[in-house]
Amino acid sequence: MELPAVSLKAIILVHWLLTVWGCMNYLFPASYAWGNFSILAVGIWAVVQRDSLDAIMMFLTGLLLTVLTDIIHVSVFYPSNDYLTDVKRFSIGMAIFSLLLKPASCYFVYQMYRERGGEYTFNIGLIRAGQDRSTYEPIDQQDASPQWPDPSKAAPHPY
Repeated sequence: MELPAVSLKAIILVHWLLTVWGCMNYLFPASYAWGNFSILAVGIWAVVQRDSLDAIMMFLTGLLLTVLTDIIHVSVFYPSNDYLTDVKRFSIGMAIFSLLLKPASCYFVYQMYRERGGEYTFNIGLIRAGQDRSTYEPIDQQDASPQWPDPSKAAPHPY
């Protein structure tokens, strides 16, 4: 079963709206708004530069990081029931809904990254400190080419 294609603009618009609604009651600190809106700005960069792998990869990485920071913000700044008004409940609900949508958004953004030609291979193996020089070809040391043509090879006739 193939999932439908989702526009990057739609992902940004939905998360922007949910972040605005999550910030409307000053329940979370400014770091919640700064973190989410700055990642959405990187997403706009990914929309503008359709060929850029860096833009879409930075947006994907930022979305993954905001999942972690949103979990921390919601868990630390969730008010007790005595101070939970309807507006605060709505604001927290939209922040949690944005948090729940982010893994799906990350999947769709990763598919867009693959469509743009990106290939991310995650390899946990033996980590070496030096560079891999197995395919290294020095350009300053060329093979010594002969000064005179090879007499065994005859020159082709001009006609």
